Amino acid sequence: MSNIVENRIERAPAVLLPYQQRWCADQSPVKVMEKSRRIGLSWGEAADSSLLAASQNGMDTWYIGYNKDMAQEFIRDCADWAKHYSLAAGEIEETEEVFVNGDDEKAILAYVIRFASGFRITALSSRPSNLRGKQGRVIIDEAAFHEQLAELLKAAMALLMWGGQVHVISTHDGVDNPFNELITDARSGKKPYSVHRVTFNEALAEGLYRRICLRRGIDWTADGESAWAKSIRDSYGSDADEELDCIPKNSGGAWLSRALIESRMSANTPVLRWECKEGFELLSDDIRKAECNDWLKENLLPLLEALPSDAISFNGEDFGRTGDLTVHVPLIQCQNLTRRVPFILELRNVPFRQQEQIAFYLMDRLPRFTGGALDSRGNGQFLGEYAMQRYGASRIHQVMLTEGWYRDHMPPVKAALEDGTLTDLPKDADILADLRAIQVVRGVPRIPDTRSTGEDKGKRHGDAAVAVALSYYASRELCKGPTSAKSRRRRSASRITQGYQ
Repeated sequence: MSNIVENRIERAPAVLLPYQQRWCADQSPVKVMEKSRRIGLSWGEAADSSLLAASQNGMDTWYIGYNKDMAQEFIRDCADWAKHYSLAAGEIEETEEVFVNGDDEKAILAYVIRFASGFRITALSSRPSNLRGKQGRVIIDEAAFHEQLAELLKAAMALLMWGGQVHVISTHDGVDNPFNELITDARSGKKPYSVHRVTFNEALAEGLYRRICLRRGIDWTADGESAWAKSIRDSYGSDADEELDCIPKNSGGAWLSRALIESRMSANTPVLRWECKEGFELLSDDIRKAECNDWLKENLLPLLEALPSDAISFNGEDFGRTGDLTVHVPLIQCQNLTRRVPFILELRNVPFRQQEQIAFYLMDRLPRFTGGALDSRGNGQFLGEYAMQRYGASRIHQVMLTEGWYRDHMPPVKAALEDGTLTDLPKDADILADLRAIQVVRGVPRIPDTRSTGEDKGKRHGDAAVAVALSYYASRELCKGPTSAKSRRRRSASRITQGYQ
């Protein structure tokens, strides 16, 4: 009998799905969730809030939905969880909460559960813009649909002073909505908030449909899940991107304004460009290495020697071989933590071995080189791996440029340009065009598939913009504490040439 019981326990699923568990486990003072519709996030929030209110060391919970039905549903979920946990809690009360705004008082319909701990959960049926005098946890559900979200957040944040918490949950309602702006500010680092994201497909992968089957008492099958998922998507039609995939509508257009980019440009920052003629790759190794080294000594070395030796440096590289450019963007971090671009290096039609030669020449000589982020998709993977082996895995990030990477790491670039902490970009038409090429595609700022033509009549694919983003990423991710990293000792040109034999 004991074996049967143990087997049943092993087969019993966890009450909360993984994404619900991650949300509840996050104890950040402020956390924000962009999510698909109807994935049970509020239900998981009710589970956590019930335990919090029942604890002697807990706090009150204030749930704010944008209509009465949401308030009723949340408070019923809390009551169900209290029974499930066998917590000492009273019945649901329908009452009024009085909110004071200046000389005005307004009574708001509310639903309350009181716990033996002395704490309570209160679900409000409307959107009070004033939470003065309240303490505890504030949950703002479907935040994008609140008419005065900015004012509501301002009032909610005051609760943090006394150890409170603010949880903001919502699907999207347009790219210009204050909720999307909140998400963008959090991802860019402007706001010190924890950000979670769960799409419909991610919820499915973590057991959403299986849980629905369990609750409805039907058998799960892969075909059944596929058919169900298709029916949900079909029901949303053209709104599926926003309602299910966390992609706000009205996305598009240039992401960075010309005025912003030009305000961070300097006429004193050069762009070094080297293009190899057709047939250069057919020359012998010795000739190619020698010609490349001559170009480096004449053009790049003087710029490297002019850099301050006591600064720390980073490098970002977007790789291209025949169609697109390879672009290196070094960054020099100043004492005030501003990152400035000393120069940009562009390579067109340069053979693989010379790209390696140039990359190592550059990074070997950058002052106190702390690390770099190299585009390691496709052909670029070889250089990313060689650089990692040369400088170490802790100093070189081999970046696969995915939609998720752009989503997480493009907003900090825009924030740095706006704040003036990323500066001295070259005042150059091609660099401007590359940065202007960043568009919001399916809710994510990135380079679209289209290409442009540069001043040299060659094709460009936002290459400099990607390299800037990679370089700034390196400066954020590879410099989170004191570092003793030092560049390798500078070697003579002959020794460098010998190293590529």
